[in-house]
Amino acid sequence: MSQLEFDDNAARTLEAMYLTPDVVGQRAKVIEMLSPVPGEHVLDIGAGPGLLACDLARMVGESGRLVGLDASAAMLKVARTRLAAMPQAECMEGDAADLRFPDASFDIAVSTQVHEYVADMEKAVKELHRVLKPGGRALVLDTDWRSIVWHSSDKARMERVLECWDDHLADPHLPATLGARMRRAGFRVLRVEIVPMLSPRWQPVSYAAGIMKTIRGYAAANGERHGLSKEEVQAWYDDQLRLAERGEFFFSLNRYAFLATR
Repeated sequence: MSQLEFDDNAARTLEAMYLTPDVVGQRAKVIEMLSPVPGEHVLDIGAGPGLLACDLARMVGESGRLVGLDASAAMLKVARTRLAAMPQAECMEGDAADLRFPDASFDIAVSTQVHEYVADMEKAVKELHRVLKPGGRALVLDTDWRSIVWHSSDKARMERVLECWDDHLADPHLPATLGARMRRAGFRVLRVEIVPMLSPRWQPVSYAAGIMKTIRGYAAANGERHGLSKEEVQAWYDDQLRLAERGEFFFSLNRYAFLATR
């Protein structure tokens, strides 16, 4: 596995993707499922650019608390800037499998697009359970990349590109086992919702457009083990642009949000 690296440029790219309508809709779904109220203490594991953390901090208010964790210094810089005016919010470096907080510290713990990168998921889910108060809510949202429907003029090349992309994750199919893992850790799973990233036509400002660029960069650097040259990766990307010009672009991917209580 060769994971993504987040420098300042990558952090800005990810922030732009998180501001697209698809991902804005995802945040709205997460907030609706969690239903935070003033005074609650919230842990955002993998806060990224801090967009969800900012919304949650605003909802719990100054009588509440928001702690954002991230492993990337570049992401922490963006998130801290976004949350700077909120005294109830702080961001710190952290590891999803080693949550350095006392037992029963939070009313809510949320993790979006993070646990699929975690190698020791059993430990991570136990840690999630441990830091929640009795009756506290956890929401974990991740992608199963087998759910993708992505039109291409060269199906075999598309499959190799996506196989290469799978390498950047510890588990590209985590949602299929996540509910059972959470129940084994002591959670009661209340709801599971599909959160689609859907572009039935080309949209320059969309998750699909953003992830295309990210996959191109990753596959160009890591494609050799899948028999992909840099030229083939660029040809894959150019094919998507040609399909867009002809009105034949189609992209759909499912994320899955699990709401559970301790």
